Amino acid sequence: MSDQAHLNGAYYGPSIPPPARKSRSYHRPGRGGSCNPFSWCFSCICGCVFNLICQILITILVILGIIVLVLWLVFRPNAPKFHVNEATLTQFNLSPDNNTLYYNLSVKMTFRNPNRRIGIYYDRIEANAEYHGKRFDTEYLEGFYLGHKKERDLSAGFNGTQVVVDVNNGDRSRYEGERSDGVYNIDLKLKLRVRLKVWWAKPKFRPQFECDLKVPITTPGSVVSSQRFERTQCDFDW
Repeated sequence: MSDQAHLNGAYYGPSIPPPARKSRSYHRPGRGGSCNPFSWCFSCICGCVFNLICQILITILVILGIIVLVLWLVFRPNAPKFHVNEATLTQFNLSPDNNTLYYNLSVKMTFRNPNRRIGIYYDRIEANAEYHGKRFDTEYLEGFYLGHKKERDLSAGFNGTQVVVDVNNGDRSRYEGERSDGVYNIDLKLKLRVRLKVWWAKPKFRPQFECDLKVPITTPGSVVSSQRFERTQCDFDW
């Protein structure tokens, strides 16, 4: 009998690992595909053109900025000046029945050009007289040219009657209060059409002056205020 006859075929040694699976290699095509020399060349040209345009624009902006700075240093532009020297009010009555305003106002004004190298053409001067935001008369003044560091005196008269619409209780109470004081808050607004003389160029603008005036009435029989009209500098707005 064989020496291995008593073995029953069982294996008691260490476990045998399973056979390794063969690895499969996959070929993934590149995302970009094949390299196209024409598309690469086109992209390169577009990038160069874009960079060139940006450099040109930046250069133009820098040159314009330098030109503006040089012109500002040469001309040193200043806003025109405007003063109301005198204002005389001899009538200012608001009818209690039909909101009709009877007025007689005269003003003396001074236009001044503070610039040394810029002249000003006043082509159109529209003077509006307002009372608490309500216009009651308009006068058009004759245009003129104002040279370097020059002044010009003008006068304007507002005389007549005007129905002031939308007068409410607040407006009426303000009028009564000012009538008792003998001093009225009247606004003078000038709408302008001007040309600036800068060498050969004459740029056009439509600025305006705004003046808040406190005008005492001088009519005999009215309340005479001790306050006198003070020379008023008006605000300029481009």
